[in-house]
Amino acid sequence: MNATTGLSTPLCLYLVRHGETAWSLSGQHTGRTDLPLTANGARESRDLAERLRGVHFSHVLSSPSRRAHQTCKLAGLGQQEQIDVDLAEWDYGDYEGRRTAEIHEMRPDWNIFQDGCPHGEMPKQVSDRADRLIARLRKLDGNIALFTHGQFGAAVGVRWIGLPLVEAEHFTLASGSLSILGADPRRPGMPVLALWNAKSIHAAGPASLQGIEDAAGMRTRALERWENEGGELLNQRRSSDVGER
Repeated sequence: MNATTGLSTPLCLYLVRHGETAWSLSGQHTGRTDLPLTANGARESRDLAERLRGVHFSHVLSSPSRRAHQTCKLAGLGQQEQIDVDLAEWDYGDYEGRRTAEIHEMRPDWNIFQDGCPHGEMPKQVSDRADRLIARLRKLDGNIALFTHGQFGAAVGVRWIGLPLVEAEHFTLASGSLSILGADPRRPGMPVLALWNAKSIHAAGPASLQGIEDAAGMRTRALERWENEGGELLNQRRSSDVGER
C-alpha cells in the first residue's frame, strides 16, 4: 500500500541469486551444505546494494542458508530480512557436492529439472514449492526482494510465467545476479520476466537500475527490452504449453 496515495502498489519480485561460494565457483551442487561467500561473492553482494538503491521494498525474504543471508546483509537489506524456508535451494540428496559432469558419467542423460535427485527433491516437489511460494507472494503488493539460489530461482522464474519446470534448464542464473518478475503494465495480470540474470549495473541495458527514478519506470523499460529480445515468442509458447511435463 502506497502511504501517499493509499493505493496498492503492483507486485514486483526482485529475485537475487546469492553471491559466489567456493562450490558455485567449482560447479559443485550446493543444497544443504551451508557455505559462506567467497571474497568475490561478498563483492558481488555489495554491488547489489548500488543496484537496489532507491527501491523501496515492502518485504525482504531470504533462504535460510548462510550464503543467502550474507548476500542480503551486504546488499543493504539485512534489517528487513525475513527467513522463508520455501526459498531454499534444491535438495540434491545423493548428488550434494557433485558436479554435473561427474553425474553424467553414471547417468549420461541426467537433467535435474526432469529427473531430480535420488534421496533428494524431485521436479514435482520443487515445482510445487515454487507454486506455493508464488501463491503466497501474489497476496502481497509492492516490491519484494527474494534472496535465493540458482536452480530454485530458475524454478520460480519459469513457474511465474506458467512454464513447466523442465524449461528452467534454459534460465540460468549467475552468482550475485538480479532478475525482476512482474506484470505487463499494458496487459494487467499477464506475468512477465521483465529482467533476467543481470550481473552488473551496465548489464541491464535499457532496464539499468542506475539513475532510476522509480520502480515503475524501471519495470516499463525492462519490459521493452524483454519484448525486443523475444518476449512475445515466450508468451506464445506459454499459451500453448502451460502443463507440467
